Amino acid sequence: MDNRIAITDLKAKKKRGERIVMMTCYDYPSARLLEAASVDILFIGDTLGMVVLGYDTTIPVTMDEMLHHTKAVVRGSSRAHVLADMPFMSYQASPEDALRNAGRLLKEGGAQSVKLEGGVQVAETIRLIVEAGIPVMGHIGLTPQSINQLGGYKVQGKTPAAAVRLVNDAVALEQAGAYAIVLECVPAQLAKTITERLAVPTIGIGAGPRCDGQVQVFHDLLGLFDAFVPKHAKRYADLGSQITEAVRAYAADVREGRFPTDKESFLVDKPAFISEAARIA
Repeated sequence: MDNRIAITDLKAKKKRGERIVMMTCYDYPSARLLEAASVDILFIGDTLGMVVLGYDTTIPVTMDEMLHHTKAVVRGSSRAHVLADMPFMSYQASPEDALRNAGRLLKEGGAQSVKLEGGVQVAETIRLIVEAGIPVMGHIGLTPQSINQLGGYKVQGKTPAAAVRLVNDAVALEQAGAYAIVLECVPAQLAKTITERLAVPTIGIGAGPRCDGQVQVFHDLLGLFDAFVPKHAKRYADLGSQITEAVRAYAADVREGRFPTDKESFLVDKPAFISEAARIA
């Protein structure tokens, strides 16, 4: 019996005025921890390319990598909604490719829905996927897979014309059947306007407090990625330095002969036979 949070539950949260909690998640132990913390949506984002796999951008991430990590998150959770990102070029070439790859993330990966980037230009692709029975979350504003076109990681919607385009993008995605839309790095006032305009939930990241929910990257939130800290991120813990100190203490104990002790060792009651065994051998 599947008791996971469904897209209907997420839509109902917006109607009741309840905020949605979404967080990136890339592996089994993290999924267990986030589920225990009652996170609503576990999101296998293509950010795994940067914070887990060491790529410079999200662009190199493959479908096989997304499937691998999605499966792990599914195994580590039972209540949260599992959302998988569609990586670069898994949906841009043709609607048929998009449908096939979205289906793989559900059929092979075990996700409950998929996310893809873009506005008006991907609306028909989203419609096709949704009509096949696959729930889709949209993503507009700063779309990391398009950074080469955008000129880097920049706030979007800062001019009247750009703001109008983003509103039109949001409406197009809703009309195409998207059950929710990520708004990334857009002015807070614009995010508020879009949120009020739509019947489906908005999930903000760098989009101010008036969205219907928020998403953050696991490693940013917990201080596990020190290359940079985005302006929109708040560090709730500095686990990176704690891990370094813990491992440094372990290394010192090993080098000084303080670990392991008898407490961490397996002993026999009558060890004399061991010496005899060594002599015979």
